[in-house]
Amino acid sequence: MPSYIWDFSFLLGYQSLFLTGIWYTLLYTVICVVLGMLVGVLTALPRLSNNPWICGPFRAYVEIFRCTPVLVQLVWFYYALPVLTGVQISAMTAAVLCLSLYGGAFYSEIFRGGIVSVDEGQSEAAKALGMRRGQAMWRVILPQALKRMVPPLVNQSIMQLKNTSLLSVLALPDLLYQGQVIAHDSYRPLEVYSVIALVYFVILLPATMLSKRLERSMSRNVGA
Repeated sequence: MPSYIWDFSFLLGYQSLFLTGIWYTLLYTVICVVLGMLVGVLTALPRLSNNPWICGPFRAYVEIFRCTPVLVQLVWFYYALPVLTGVQISAMTAAVLCLSLYGGAFYSEIFRGGIVSVDEGQSEAAKALGMRRGQAMWRVILPQALKRMVPPLVNQSIMQLKNTSLLSVLALPDLLYQGQVIAHDSYRPLEVYSVIALVYFVILLPATMLSKRLERSMSRNVGA
């Protein structure tokens, strides 16, 4: 059986498709990370309440999105949601909505965990100084909690970028979808998907190294 002959030269003719795919991948990532963090903050604060009627719905949201595959969620938002609501939505809207809510569930847990990790004595000290609960949260608790949140927030944002590779199932022009187009056109999937893997590696390696550096920094600060 003849060995496979690798040839990457043909990919030069598909530069525009690769660049388009990278652009949309990064665009979807930024949008979904920003919206996901916003959702995370808005759902984390009610979950701190001791009232089950307040925290219950938000806890249910977090568990539903964390315990179901994001690919299933994407398909559900695009195909099932319009049937239930009678409102047609574009593939991009479904993708952004799904990934933002999916990421928001994880961000919510990160924010909640970070806030809870701050010693209760800090809240009591703020109260003793005459601060209201909201003032204590913004001026005392959150600044301390944010330092502990940064590493997991970076990790979750990395996961959000990886999750954009699933958007190809909705025919959105992300990097993987463009790769599928090129592979079908050139009949050379090995080279195409090898380059795509390399692109993801080049993008994600610095972010992963940053996350590890932040974790080490946090460990030293906690130890001190």
